[in-house]
Amino acid sequence: MKISIFLFIPLLALHAASNVNPLDSIVPSGKAPVSDAVFARRVYLDVWGLLPTPEQLTEFTQSKVADKNERLVDLLLANRTNYAEHWMSFWNDHLRNDEGVVYHGDRKYITKWLRAALEKNMPYDQFVRALISPTAKDDPEGFIIGVNWRGTVNDSELPPMQAAQNTAQIFLGVNLKCNSCHDSFISKWKLKDAYGMASFFSEKPLDVVRCDVHTGELSSPKYLFTGEQLVSPSAPLTDRRAALAKMITEKDQDRLARTYVNRIWKRLFGHGIVEPVDNLDAKAWSPELLASLAADFKASGFNAQALLKRILTSRAYQLPAVEPTEKFLFEGPLARRLTAEQFSDNVAALTGEWRLKQSGKSAEYVREWQVKSTALTRALGRPIRDQVTTDRQDAATMLQALELVNGTVLAEQLHLGAQRMLGVRQPPAQNIFDSGTIGASKLIPVEFDITGVDKLWLLMEDFESYDRTRVQGRWGDLVLSGPNGEQKIEDAYAPLPSEKVLDIRGKGYTKLKAVLGFDEASKASDVNAHVRFFAFKSEPDRSQLVKVAGKIPMEQAVGQSWSALDSGKLIDRVYQYALSRKPNSREASVAKGIAEKDGQPSADGLEDLLWSLFISPEFQFIR
Repeated sequence: MKISIFLFIPLLALHAASNVNPLDSIVPSGKAPVSDAVFARRVYLDVWGLLPTPEQLTEFTQSKVADKNERLVDLLLANRTNYAEHWMSFWNDHLRNDEGVVYHGDRKYITKWLRAALEKNMPYDQFVRALISPTAKDDPEGFIIGVNWRGTVNDSELPPMQAAQNTAQIFLGVNLKCNSCHDSFISKWKLKDAYGMASFFSEKPLDVVRCDVHTGELSSPKYLFTGEQLVSPSAPLTDRRAALAKMITEKDQDRLARTYVNRIWKRLFGHGIVEPVDNLDAKAWSPELLASLAADFKASGFNAQALLKRILTSRAYQLPAVEPTEKFLFEGPLARRLTAEQFSDNVAALTGEWRLKQSGKSAEYVREWQVKSTALTRALGRPIRDQVTTDRQDAATMLQALELVNGTVLAEQLHLGAQRMLGVRQPPAQNIFDSGTIGASKLIPVEFDITGVDKLWLLMEDFESYDRTRVQGRWGDLVLSGPNGEQKIEDAYAPLPSEKVLDIRGKGYTKLKAVLGFDEASKASDVNAHVRFFAFKSEPDRSQLVKVAGKIPMEQAVGQSWSALDSGKLIDRVYQYALSRKPNSREASVAKGIAEKDGQPSADGLEDLLWSLFISPEFQFIR
């Protein structure tokens, strides 16, 4: 039965008067909770970003204890590693922090601090204070520095104004971008409000500029909601930031708490209690619910995990997912598309084909957030984090379809993953030369032994260049030598990635000399080339050019070997892992026809089966 939105407020007031949990009072009557399997899949993805393994799913669904939902939530939240690895992507979006990209100017990573804060479950007020007013040795300076845009920019984009915009947007639910240039046409905020906030982040008073016209006025630090000066206009920058941080985290805790609660609700339910989430002054569909959750959040000492537990164990969270409608009416969580990172990580978890992060002469398997985005993850919504992203667009697009159906990233991952699952993937070749990371400003002479080599693969690979499309390098002055003489090899500049194959069988060469370098265009500061040169004596696997050290990035057991399973059990397990259920009889029959060859599972067939599951809505949505 649908309840009109206009009946919600008096109903909630009645429930509040009778001490009924607002989280229960929003549940429409007659709605049963989801099955154990659906709940487990949903909560694993929301807390860890990873699907439950078939073993974990079976253990939960077969459990008979009355409070097993709460116990599962506690178990997932207690694994702070997996919890942090998932929620890093959420906070990287909000705090403009990214891995695998090159920052220009004074911008700094805050990854180490952010990950530690999540793993320690740092109280949210402390979290915000450290970001706005970094004073301790390990505090994250990078958040308030801002992006130093190249060339002439509008005054509304200067670093102090960026810091004000980002702080107001993320922590207070106020969008200051429009009124950073002129009085807003769509909200109550004025130009003076933006400059008042920006002054907390500026070494000196700012010239107030309206639409590129200087007004002749100078700004002073004034708080957005009260107009209070909080600190002297002549106070040092550290005092200004400290005053603002104190105001937000101590005196304006209601606003801070409600903004955070609304963001978390949006993340878990697909629709905020207030929409849009960056305008907390908009009308909430349930003010009582927002107030109750915010009050509990403050009372817990701004404990982020306590808030999550309250929501995840509620009847509201356990309702069946519904499709979004033009006019919002709460009937349960909206069906949510997996994030780019969730999609990639779960394909990796099932196949064992994780992304690699190279460091020095080795690499480690990592989750998607730790490496540079790919064409696939960008198509699936991973943003370029030059600006704050508080709400990713998850609607299906043509670009997504093209990448999922015909993109090389997913195709290569499934091709190698299927081979790995069946135990037929050949060990990758080991390099005989690795230059390490080289910047374009250097010419690097190299020399290494090639005794006994019949065929030589010479590679150039990007390693976090700012603009890899404009990088061109070469193995210059290339000379092969040995007892029978030497041979000079002409090598022109080539774009990345580049591979040159030399057949030197029977030539008796024992040494290679070269000068590694780049063309002039690669030396531009907005290209910032970072490249690694490799040599192999057998065909390289471009997905793994260096030795891999360390464990896979998940602490739960992967379970039994795929290669030991017959077709039926293999298909059952793939379905259980990907979709949290077994196939029905028709699906099992079709899957067997796809995955088998000559009565046995084949790598090509398994690759096709995996692809058919991963592109299905059942895999791609949290329901």
